[in-house]
Amino acid sequence: MSPGRHLVDVRPLRESAAFRRLWLSGVLSGLGGQIAVVAVLFQVWDTTRNPYWVGAIGLFQAVPMVVLGLVGGPLADVLDRRVVGLWSTGAQALAALGLASQLVLGPHPLVVIFLLVAAQTGAGALGAPARRTYTTRLLPRALVPAGIALLMIAFQAAMLVGPAVGGILIDVAGVAVCYLVNAVALLVSWTAVRSLPPMRPDRATRTDAAPAPASARSRLLGRVGTAVGMLGEGVVLIARRPVLRGSFLVDLAATLLAFPVALFPMLNEERFGGDPRTLGLFLSSMAVGGLLAGLWSGAVTRAHRLGLVQLGAATVWGMALLAFALSGPVWLALAFLAVAGAADTVSVTTRAAMVQLDTADSHLGRVSAVEHVVGVAGPDLGNLRAGVVAGLTTPAFAAVTGAALCVVGVAVVGLTHRGVRDFRVT
Repeated sequence: MSPGRHLVDVRPLRESAAFRRLWLSGVLSGLGGQIAVVAVLFQVWDTTRNPYWVGAIGLFQAVPMVVLGLVGGPLADVLDRRVVGLWSTGAQALAALGLASQLVLGPHPLVVIFLLVAAQTGAGALGAPARRTYTTRLLPRALVPAGIALLMIAFQAAMLVGPAVGGILIDVAGVAVCYLVNAVALLVSWTAVRSLPPMRPDRATRTDAAPAPASARSRLLGRVGTAVGMLGEGVVLIARRPVLRGSFLVDLAATLLAFPVALFPMLNEERFGGDPRTLGLFLSSMAVGGLLAGLWSGAVTRAHRLGLVQLGAATVWGMALLAFALSGPVWLALAFLAVAGAADTVSVTTRAAMVQLDTADSHLGRVSAVEHVVGVAGPDLGNLRAGVVAGLTTPAFAAVTGAALCVVGVAVVGLTHRGVRDFRVT
């Protein structure tokens, strides 16, 4: 393979004008979203000077993200996915404009800020399963992994650049301008979604429910039951298909057992004197590694055996975190975190491609909803595990055992799921 083929595969941007518009708008909306994240954190802290209120931001984001993310799955398998994306992106933009209205109205009460943040997060989660299906509709099968890698690059770049830009904007113009930038970016994204072709799902799905009863309450309960049943079908499909089941289990082994972020402050205090600059470098190193992996993702997205790539990447993730937990000099710790970030990007990219390629279109929204929840909840539960184990033992023990269990868990999944090992793009 020539060196150029190791670089990111940009053929999706060349060959699909619709994907190109979607990707460029995603870059802007991702950047705007990260700018808004910094603005919310700053405003809540500046208003309250209370760490509990700052922590409450996570609660107001997590609940609607999980609940409406699950609801969005059945919607994406019943309605035109382009329409779902339009409504969800439009609602996000309206919530962002509500936050930006502080330019004219002055600072909002804290409860209004929390409610608007929850509304924007929930709207985004509702449309997330539908948006995850766009890549398979806009690109030929062979280019789906490359398209997902490009989306990951946009995400990593926003994670790196957005917070810094947000800090500068807050200093120069204030938090309301940050929210306005986010709203404009979301409106651009709405325009890009509007330009997409119709994306009606395959109708080979359960929509033949019994006629609606007369009472409004019965109709509502019937629709809720149908949605829950459709979600259940998605979960059953994942459990029955070795590729999907194994790919999700690999991801859960990596996040539930080894996700390290909650341990960063403790390890930084124990080993590196608690310097806040070092703590920031821990997170930045993972992001830099992820971005570099995306830029050099050509060999991954052109690979035919994506299952083996995911297994290998998840193993490298665990081994790199184990080395980080045992490393002494700070430069070595940062280097291993960069390797872990790169491995994480490769693992997530291959998992997403396998999910999209191994799922029938009729069930893709529901399976994407489960993928969304796994991607959101896995790291949070992994941080919980790390914090509990560290409290019962030591932070170093939590980091070492978590990373080692991750490597063992990935090996077990690889040995017991031949479908993952043998999965091929073509």
